[in-house]
Amino acid sequence: MDSIVFLIMRRMRAPLIMLIVSYAVAIMGLVLIPAQDSAGNPVPMGFFHAFYVVAYTSTTIGFGEIPHPFTDAQRLWVSFVIFGTVAIWIYAAGALIALLQEPTFRRARAESRLRARVAHLRDPFYLVCGYGQTGGALVKALTDRHQHAVVIDSDQERISLLALENHREYVPALCADARRPSNLLAAGLDHPFCQGVVAVSNVNETNLKIAIAAKLLRPRIKVICRADSHEVEANMASFGTDHIYDPFDAFALYLAIALEAPCMTLLWDWLTGESDEPLTEPLYPPVKGLWVICGFGRFGKALYRHLKDQGLDLMVVDAKPHLTGIPGAGVVQGRGTEAATLELAHIDRAVALVAGTDDDATNLSIIMTALQLNRDLFVVARKNHLDNQELFDRVGAQVVMHPSIIIADGIRVRLTLPLLWEFIHYSRFQEDAWACALISRISAVLQDQVPQVWQIEINNEQAGAVMAEEECAAALTIDHLITDPRDRERRLAVIPLLLEHNDERRLLPALTDRVRKGDQLLFCGREGARGSMDWTLIDRHALRYVVTGEDGPDGWVWRQLARRRKRRERRRGAEEAAA
Repeated sequence: MDSIVFLIMRRMRAPLIMLIVSYAVAIMGLVLIPAQDSAGNPVPMGFFHAFYVVAYTSTTIGFGEIPHPFTDAQRLWVSFVIFGTVAIWIYAAGALIALLQEPTFRRARAESRLRARVAHLRDPFYLVCGYGQTGGALVKALTDRHQHAVVIDSDQERISLLALENHREYVPALCADARRPSNLLAAGLDHPFCQGVVAVSNVNETNLKIAIAAKLLRPRIKVICRADSHEVEANMASFGTDHIYDPFDAFALYLAIALEAPCMTLLWDWLTGESDEPLTEPLYPPVKGLWVICGFGRFGKALYRHLKDQGLDLMVVDAKPHLTGIPGAGVVQGRGTEAATLELAHIDRAVALVAGTDDDATNLSIIMTALQLNRDLFVVARKNHLDNQELFDRVGAQVVMHPSIIIADGIRVRLTLPLLWEFIHYSRFQEDAWACALISRISAVLQDQVPQVWQIEINNEQAGAVMAEEECAAALTIDHLITDPRDRERRLAVIPLLLEHNDERRLLPALTDRVRKGDQLLFCGREGARGSMDWTLIDRHALRYVVTGEDGPDGWVWRQLARRRKRRERRRGAEEAAA
């Protein structure tokens, strides 16, 4: 607000001075010019009447000659006043319109509005820096789960696009450079309800500066960053950045695990996917034979490193190997779009192809050319822009990797379902047969749709009935939680995935495991099963029914009558015992 007032006073200083001077001269002239009443007697005009006449004549609004008819001298002076003040008003209005259209003023006004909106937030929110493909997907995921976000981006077009998005929650946004600490503070970094900062721009240096500023201004706040370089990752880690995501390393690790444990990767895909999507089939990359990697940039190097650890034969194709580096397995110089280059890489006997350049047109051309030479290839494609989704769907690639989506999915799981992130982490230590058995259970329960995944905590907010009913809480088990509150003989289409009790975590807990206050649980199940479970957790009557089987009338009056009946029975029993 101070900057807005400063800009107004600075830009409007000359017009305001001219208006004040013109009004002063006009009023003084009417006061000094001799005037007379209707009888011809000299009556000087006072300052109040002079100000009133100048006020309505300068805006070309006529209310007559007051308090008495004017003399010719007064009318001549008022004529000059009208032309002079109207011209000055036009000049002032033009200066004001120019000020309202000035980028500096509009930016200051937008920052002031954002500060006011953020100051009125009373729910936890995340500060998302960068509203590109990654930031947009992340904000949508957060608002779909009724979590709040504040966006800051230096591109006005992206901020305007945000206003057109149909998010479930209102998302305040600011067009500014997130590298400046003042802009981070304006967007709510120092707000007590700010839960964390997410830096997901496509520039490593920008994300690094955001991470440094956030940790220096609020050392205890959670900071999550995107990084495409190991050097930048190390620099971020040195400042205490909580979570750093490298899309290329993440996908390379995912593909390497798919070679050894296809059921495990399929399980992760199901649990982290959108609940309205159909179930996907398992991925079976070839574990023997030659892999041809086209493009030896950040993505190609990450794949090369992880696939080399799996003992695969690799051949690299790159247009500028003297810049990107020459791998130990050798390199074929070329773009990979020409048949001759791919033939030099022995594409005819290869089992898999990786089209991993940073240009979508080049990747599509590589795939089409390679498939003409070898129709049996397992194809991994890198997609750089979401607009080309339909083209990659038709080109015939078994796996399509998009860096922004990988980052958005990882951060989405981390922020919205932290227990699911822990489940994925600890499941890596299990055998693939364990994952295959769990997949069979999920497919039997859910049939053909990706499961809905949610987590609960036994506290006053999410499980008020459990906290209030001590007798039921003492006997509560996981089996009770997945019991249908309308029919305790039926079980909900739900599978318990993780139970966390006093920092102890149990994967796939048994239905007989006790549930205590403060415990956190992770479930997956059909759409609608969560609502039934929430009913059990918050409704005392439903909780008593699933735990004890009692299905008596509920309500304050009925509870009072039941207590009175029990007291009478206890009194009668005591009298009989005394007799």
